[in-house]
Amino acid sequence: MKISKLGHIVLRVRDAEKSAAWYVKILGLKETYRMSNMVFLSCSDESSHEIALMSLGEDADGPDHRKVGMYHIGWQLDSLGELKGLRGRLEEQGVEVVGVGDHGISLGIYVLDLDGNELEFFYELPKTEWPTDGNLFSGRFPLNIDI
Repeated sequence: MKISKLGHIVLRVRDAEKSAAWYVKILGLKETYRMSNMVFLSCSDESSHEIALMSLGEDADGPDHRKVGMYHIGWQLDSLGELKGLRGRLEEQGVEVVGVGDHGISLGIYVLDLDGNELEFFYELPKTEWPTDGNLFSGRFPLNIDI
């Protein structure tokens, strides 16, 4: 048996309708399906969904970084230009960039969704440009770019 890829995640949110509207408006995801308390979204026409949002109710507690669980969801972009463009669009929509991450082979920005779930948007260098010494996440991203 060989697992081929991570297919999707299901994210518990207070209100799947509101969250889906945010993910569609802010990130450009497409709604692919819905059922009573869930909305399914995709960034691709090739997948039924990468993320499903499940309503828990407005009084549900938000994420707690002191507890075991998910840290963030990473969405990959195809170029640095797309990453810069996304940052501009996020700021135009009033979405605060709460962090920038230089991971050696990738560069990312971090935001919080309506429920406080952390999202990363990143560009990763092609594998042919990765360091050969095995230290994938050390060092500085090789391009001098202000995102």
